Amino acid sequence: MRLVAARLIGVGPFEDVELPFADEAGAPRSVTVIHGGGGVGKTTMLTALASTRPGYAVLPQVPSGDEPPAVICEWMLGADDPSRPHSLTVATPTPTFRVEATDAVEAVRRKEQALFDRRARQGGFAFLAIGATRWFSRQPMSMNAPLRSIARYDVRTPAAPDDAARTDLARETKQAICYADIAAALSEAGGDRGRHLHRLGAAMRAALSEVSGLAGFRYRGLDAASFEPTFVDADGRSLSFDELPTRVRHLVSFAALPVRTLWGAYPGVDPRQAEGVVCIDEVDLHQEPAVISRLLATLCQALPGVQWIATSSSAELAASRDAREVIALRRESGERVELCTGRAALTH
Repeated sequence: MRLVAARLIGVGPFEDVELPFADEAGAPRSVTVIHGGGGVGKTTMLTALASTRPGYAVLPQVPSGDEPPAVICEWMLGADDPSRPHSLTVATPTPTFRVEATDAVEAVRRKEQALFDRRARQGGFAFLAIGATRWFSRQPMSMNAPLRSIARYDVRTPAAPDDAARTDLARETKQAICYADIAAALSEAGGDRGRHLHRLGAAMRAALSEVSGLAGFRYRGLDAASFEPTFVDADGRSLSFDELPTRVRHLVSFAALPVRTLWGAYPGVDPRQAEGVVCIDEVDLHQEPAVISRLLATLCQALPGVQWIATSSSAELAASRDAREVIALRRESGERVELCTGRAALTH
């Protein structure tokens, strides 16, 4: 599944804007950067996308006027429905809001959305949002009932980047790494039962080393006594996850959490070959300029099937991508926010 386009009506500072996430041929882009300063609605935009997807469509919580807000997203389902040649329209479930011109066509669209809502509950349709207020507490590694927690993906779980309940990513990141390594080791020992868990372990190790390598680190494995993920720096010193610099822990979460989400949505499929959408709010947070300029390219290389949608106020990050991959948000007089794309996004 990948996002083709979105329209926000009466959501936060957006009166009525259309956001392109596809190229000139209509194919969803692998990367889209939403660039702008503070207060222009970057987080609001990601929250709207997270709230309007197959299996999870709810009313946006950031209205801008008297009329109920509405969001329309066009999703290309890809591997979730290979025989479908056109996109699926998912809209805010508002009784008074209509996407299509006539009631009859709108009724068909709503039935189709309801059909895919039911299908999404059976698996697939991977979507992950990582908020800007993320932090990492120091806590020991613990894991319980992995098939009902870390290895499970439920499309009905809220994925808004401003979710205050998911700001501490330490435990979630550690569990994702630990489960992948332990499951892969047991798989090699004959405890797999056809679930191909070695693919999860290989994908996790490759993604972690690829992304942490931006900061001069590489993934070593789990500590045999504590099950803590350990990394090696450029001088050969071994560091646990809690001992890593803050910027590196952010990078590790950008690799571990998407791999976990893809595996939960598509068990048995190598996460490096699976499709999904990952939104990261303020992706450049705490990163050095040399890392920022290579960050999105490295994420694409680590997980090529993922569509990355990242917000940032960094000019370096926007300049590191093709102008057609950048959507700039600029506040005009008053509360109105203007949307610029293409070359205009880099010059305004």
